[in-house]
Amino acid sequence: MKYRKSIRLKGFDYGQNGAYFVTICTDFKKDLIGQKEKLILQEELNQLPSRFKGVSLDYFAIMRNHLHVIFLFNESPLSLSKVVQAFKSITTLKLKRQGFKGERFWQRNYYEHVIRGSKELEKIREYIQNNPLALELKFERDKNRSGKVYFA
Repeated sequence: MKYRKSIRLKGFDYGQNGAYFVTICTDFKKDLIGQKEKLILQEELNQLPSRFKGVSLDYFAIMRNHLHVIFLFNESPLSLSKVVQAFKSITTLKLKRQGFKGERFWQRNYYEHVIRGSKELEKIREYIQNNPLALELKFERDKNRSGKVYFA
């Protein structure tokens, strides 16, 4: 059996009150998220606070191959990993019902960052807000292959 190194903070309780920045990527970062998929993901993200006591959403953005979300935990009986695991399971089932044929929709793991203050929270919100634009600029640059970005 292969041993996978944990990327979580050793000894940290991911169920404690606080804010958590999470990035979840599609399998092999493939561009699997179109408009139909995005609607399903948005609906399920918005359902998480009603599914899980003590969990709320602060901010999120969905791109073609990943999503960013800030979770707020307040007296939640669950850990962050359980919430992310449930979201990934629920969305995979719904996406398969809607025609997704691949073996896996999501990457096995996810990135998380414990947000430790209001200034950091504001910076991460700004990053999430600007990330879709940065992704589009990169796409245009790659598409043009000249390294120049053209704005319409």
